[in-house]
Amino acid sequence: MFLSSSAVASWIEGETASLQALDKITARISTLTAPINQPVTFGTLSVTVHRCAYHPPEETPEDAAFLEIMDKGHDLTQPPKPVFAGWVFSSSPAVSAMEHPVYDITLLSCKPPVTATTAE
Repeated sequence: MFLSSSAVASWIEGETASLQALDKITARISTLTAPINQPVTFGTLSVTVHRCAYHPPEETPEDAAFLEIMDKGHDLTQPPKPVFAGWVFSSSPAVSAMEHPVYDITLLSCKPPVTATTAE
């Protein structure tokens, strides 16, 4: 079975992920910028994006990221508990959703590396 080149999506590696974080108790929504392999904190969660990629503009819009989320809890004497590890997609957040009683994290987009030409 052969696939045409248009049937195979190409991915561009991103350098940072833009995430939407929801605190279900306070209804506070925040936008987090998470560089690859650098944990960011939201409430008691520590979110690490291990990979983030997106389709080029001429293809169907899609962003995908591999997230690892740990819950540090309020008792700092206890080790963090893994809450979620897996791929999330910007176009289908419910396909692979984190299940947590207090927080919700969704992927908004992946951002390309900032270069001298894009920074100007």
